[in-house]
Amino acid sequence: MPILHKPSVRVPEYTITMEETLEFARKAHEGKPQLPLALRLIENTGVQKRHLVQPIEKTLNHPGFEERNHIYETESKKRCPEVIEEALANACLTAEDIDAIIYVSCTGFLMPSLTAWLINTMGFRYDTRQLPIAQLGCAAGGAAINRAHDFCMAHPDSNVLIVSCELCSLCYQPDADDIGSLLSDGLFGDAVAAAVVRGRGAPGISGIQLERNASYLIPNTEEWISYAVRDTGFHFQLDRRVPGTMEPLAPVLRDLAAGHGWDAGALDFYIIHAGGPRILDDLAKYLGVDRTVFRHSWGTLSEYGNIASAVVLDALRRRFEEPGELPSGATGMIAGFGPGITAEMALGTWVADPAPYAQERPVAVPVPRQYAGRNA
Repeated sequence: MPILHKPSVRVPEYTITMEETLEFARKAHEGKPQLPLALRLIENTGVQKRHLVQPIEKTLNHPGFEERNHIYETESKKRCPEVIEEALANACLTAEDIDAIIYVSCTGFLMPSLTAWLINTMGFRYDTRQLPIAQLGCAAGGAAINRAHDFCMAHPDSNVLIVSCELCSLCYQPDADDIGSLLSDGLFGDAVAAAVVRGRGAPGISGIQLERNASYLIPNTEEWISYAVRDTGFHFQLDRRVPGTMEPLAPVLRDLAAGHGWDAGALDFYIIHAGGPRILDDLAKYLGVDRTVFRHSWGTLSEYGNIASAVVLDALRRRFEEPGELPSGATGMIAGFGPGITAEMALGTWVADPAPYAQERPVAVPVPRQYAGRNA
């Protein structure tokens, strides 16, 4: 069975606190009728701090869509390699051992995808498969894990690298004053994350053995989370009904677990997309679990904000780094939610490393394979 290993996550060096966000919002949108409600909603997000790829003064100044996309390209090439190298090390692999790269992002556009640049600059083989995912928004983190699972089931000796680069602050629109835009200005943060799925796992490395995955789209909700693409770039649109989507999605999660012989309300760990506090609170309610089982997602939301497709990878990183490793066989769920409204869900069991993760581990040796290599 494919094994999902410990993710690597980095956030940019520029930070903004909840208090600073509220102060900037009061100044930038002074006198707008929606401001009082927006301020209350931002205060209720639970986001204490976010990280930005630029100082807040530059973030508030919109230089135009072309320049912002140039910043996205520059910053993604600057920040992804370090995260990727650590993710490869976590799986005891090198770039040449990777058979496919799944790159997810909804905050910038490149063609060819950043996957081509990564292959040309980081030592990946020239026959590495490329799978960029650009339009699943926050659900793309779960989708990337599921597509990596599918690929490794079809090609059991393969290894898949997942990369998420979300620079949400580059989508800030200073002139937007609808509630959805104002709320997003205080909710979303920037982050880069990566993780490896090994087709057969390896001795001595902790991970999640991926066993089943599924997708689900709530009918007739495609306009609830969307982008309006205008001259100034991507304008985030959020319907007020989105926070209530856990009521119809909880039964889907229950059915997925039941089909695997598990009880969705009695698992050992949960890695859930932290779209906002009500998402997590409602899902806890409808699954019949204590909200503390989502503590890793709450941690991401509080310290980084909603970092889009990178949320599930960061929440998973926190599970790996939590004191007291889970025993082998512990059952868990991963779920990402995003535009559609789409849910990408997975079930897996924990595979424990007999040695603590922080200690030096034996290096797993990949099975020798014939391939074209970098001289194809």
